[in-house]
Amino acid sequence: MTTAPSIRPAGTSTESDALRALYADWAEIIATTPGLTMRLFRSIFDEWHQPTREPEDVTYREETVGGVPGIWTLPAGADAGKVLLYTHGGGFAVGSAASHRKLAAHVAKALGVVAFVLDYRRAPEHPHPAQVEDGVAAFTALVSRGIAPGDITTIGDSAGGNLAIAVPLALREQDLPLPGRVIAFSPWLDMENAGATLVTNDATDALITVPLLEGMIAGVLAGGEIDPTTPLANPLYADFTGFPPLYVNAGGVEALVDNATRVAERAGAAGVDVTLSVVEGMQHVFPFLAGTAPEADGEIAAVAAWYRRPTTRQEHA
Repeated sequence: MTTAPSIRPAGTSTESDALRALYADWAEIIATTPGLTMRLFRSIFDEWHQPTREPEDVTYREETVGGVPGIWTLPAGADAGKVLLYTHGGGFAVGSAASHRKLAAHVAKALGVVAFVLDYRRAPEHPHPAQVEDGVAAFTALVSRGIAPGDITTIGDSAGGNLAIAVPLALREQDLPLPGRVIAFSPWLDMENAGATLVTNDATDALITVPLLEGMIAGVLAGGEIDPTTPLANPLYADFTGFPPLYVNAGGVEALVDNATRVAERAGAAGVDVTLSVVEGMQHVFPFLAGTAPEADGEIAAVAAWYRRPTTRQEHA
């Protein structure tokens, strides 16, 4: 068992301790609770919102879009014609729209847009590609409502960051219009557990371990029935030709940091406009500290600046 780090990395804020402490608590519960049921496992991860301050001047509305339930985050004065399609993290098995609505709202507010956070079907009850299919269904439903594809941004964290990347790849396979931008916070892409930082950052990541990922992989890949190199499950094997502008980040001490660096390198090699942000000392999906820690607020501000910059990318018909 890996012991969670107890010393704050040099140069990080005291406020950033909140996320590391939450992860350490989860890791302890997982390690010491034999026979942990899926229901209890999911209830633990629904605490993910705790380090996030409730954003001001944001309302929420539940709805089903394209057959997929979720939560709208509606900042006051936001442009309702521009939408973040947010897919939550949690290894495809845990996490929810409820656990991620505050994070999505912070990003939407900073960008001046609205967000729809999906409660997509989760593994192991619904293995790959159910999650990708739900993302595609919600995207096409938004387009059918009159939202321009280029005004939709797919965004997500961890496994949801995987989906934020996979949904445009699936849309391209179906000759459908692509989103205008893609944002992936600490994406988990490697279904082979081959990343070097799983080893080098094992002692500094407060949550992620190889055994934890192995369990998640078994669920989403149907116990090994699905090839772990399938591009829509593992975008590290995808062809990124014609992919939208991509913003990808990671925390410098997390075990999945090289998932972010590898996808940035692969997409960049295909000519994609890629922005990579690795923030030293930060844990997995550190934007969860939005409204609480300066590192998260600074990162979201950087995403907003990236979002507003002019782009010359040609839209896909």
